[in-house]
Amino acid sequence: METVQPPPPLESHAEQHGLQLRWLLSWKSLLLATLGLLLLVWLNYTPGGLLGKADAIGYAVCHRIDVRSFHMGVRQLPLCARCSGMYLGTLLGLAFLAVIGPRRGGMPSRRLLAVFGMLAVAFAIDGLNSYLHFFPNAPGMYEPNNTLRLLTGTGVGLGIAAVVYPAFNQTAWKQWDPRPALGSMRQLVVLIGLGLVLDLLILSENSLILYPLALLSAGGELILLSIVYGMVLMMLFKAENKLQHLSQLIWPLAGGLMLAIIQIGLLDFGRYLLTGTWAGFKLG
Repeated sequence: METVQPPPPLESHAEQHGLQLRWLLSWKSLLLATLGLLLLVWLNYTPGGLLGKADAIGYAVCHRIDVRSFHMGVRQLPLCARCSGMYLGTLLGLAFLAVIGPRRGGMPSRRLLAVFGMLAVAFAIDGLNSYLHFFPNAPGMYEPNNTLRLLTGTGVGLGIAAVVYPAFNQTAWKQWDPRPALGSMRQLVVLIGLGLVLDLLILSENSLILYPLALLSAGGELILLSIVYGMVLMMLFKAENKLQHLSQLIWPLAGGLMLAIIQIGLLDFGRYLLTGTWAGFKLG
């Protein structure tokens, strides 16, 4: 005759819960301590001032060639024209999608993806044409300029946001909205219109406007890396589709920020060892 096992005592449940709570507190404390230490080291060894820190973020991913960048007077922006457009466009797109479609995880329709595909092709063509102009005898298609670099960079940035935003929602939330984050051509037209307004603000070359945009461009790079790394961490630790409240975003994004700072710091260190300067690459 099968014997019925008595239920475990209440104390064992309490002990297990206590162990889980202590484990959670320990890894969260370790994460915050590691993140704080990395930030202190990075802040200590990078150029001073807000724009100096923004320069160091851009330095990790961008050539920062002077003539291919916008300026506040004589002061070069942290990222070149193309990268400024790309990261500001990404930041704009993420903010726009968060407003119109909270927690929406559906990808854009094929029609909208086709538009983003054309913007990516324009980005590639203009980038290749700009690259060919490094070589005096290379057959360039047209004379490159910072306005085209900015416009094509912004277009790609909007496309990055349109893909990364729903992918993050699919990964993070326990209950995510399956509707497309960017649901119609009308919304896409509004988003592109906002991107053009953003580009016009940059092209105004007004220092009062460019200063916050310079900081936001570097912030866009850091935010994008943090989101992508946050998704990777959730997948690696089997923590997908567990979040229910906005406050719970702090942990995957803090982990993503930690990895982003490590990447930026290593790239900064390697580039500085090779060049010995925080300035951009020189032409000629």
